[in-house]
Amino acid sequence: MSLSTITDTLNRPLRDLRISVTDRCNFRCTYCMPKEIFGRDYVFLARDELLSFEEITRLTRIFVASGVEKVRLTGGEPLLRRDIEKLVAMLADIDGMHDIAMTTNGSLLTPAMAGKLKDAGLKRITVSLDSLDDETFKSLNDVDFPASKVLDAIDAAANAGLTPVKVDMVVKRGVNDNDVVDMARHFRGSGHILRFIEYMDVGTTNGWRMDDVVSAREIADQINAEWPIEPVEANYFGEVAERYRYVDGAGEIGIIASVTIPFCAACTRSRLTADGQLFTCLFGVHGHDFRAPLRSGASDQDIGAFLGRVWGQRTDRYSEVRSEDTIKLEKVEMSRIGG
Repeated sequence: MSLSTITDTLNRPLRDLRISVTDRCNFRCTYCMPKEIFGRDYVFLARDELLSFEEITRLTRIFVASGVEKVRLTGGEPLLRRDIEKLVAMLADIDGMHDIAMTTNGSLLTPAMAGKLKDAGLKRITVSLDSLDDETFKSLNDVDFPASKVLDAIDAAANAGLTPVKVDMVVKRGVNDNDVVDMARHFRGSGHILRFIEYMDVGTTNGWRMDDVVSAREIADQINAEWPIEPVEANYFGEVAERYRYVDGAGEIGIIASVTIPFCAACTRSRLTADGQLFTCLFGVHGHDFRAPLRSGASDQDIGAFLGRVWGQRTDRYSEVRSEDTIKLEKVEMSRIGG
């Protein structure tokens, strides 16, 4: 299949594919999978509903032929998917694949696992850590998991050569906004890239309120008051994080401001759920079923044409038009779409 970049109605190319490999997670983060909803009785996807590694690889090859250059494996928690390093190796063999990354909560990222992922072809890894304070972090993950073990996972990733490690912190007012400077202090000079994420209204179960959002400006001002920072140009078109570097040379940080500084105009991302539903926006309401054609004998050309129609009709710009009405929409949950 020859490479042919496809664009949407706003002339945005398809460049990035985020693949959720499971809807399960061993954390119950209050902003993503609150325990009141995702409790003991919650029904997760059955094994036969999940895309197989072969199906994921075939779809990814079709996406790459349509312009995708970067893939990120997500979940749920992707390291819960057995033999995930085998999928990484399969994806790494695809011609035209430039970058394979993963986002994880770090709970299962041992030195051995980090080494397997690196050897299989993983290029980069992002680890979620919302506070260095154990009481705060445990209240957020809601499974009593200590921050120290996530720091160990970050070290394991770095030692395996998955560098620079990116560390993501979701900032919520009145919960962990007082930890912003402490997090910056810890990771300054470490070689890792700390990224602060505005609390987002993904899905409908996290009780999102605008009052709980700590804006990118507030975050930048907090850090700048301690150590002067200055803006840095984006690495590429569609990069979601606003980049800043410390004036004293101690590295850089990022701020993902999808609430207060929407970046819809440069969004090149598509998101595939573990059961093969493609969403063209993080805040999407309806997905497009790619599992059905995969399992009904459709050719690569047929599936590629379907992808072209789906992306070609894309009009998404949720963060630019966010309102009281759109906030109430039944949007796909973060745990299913992978962030």
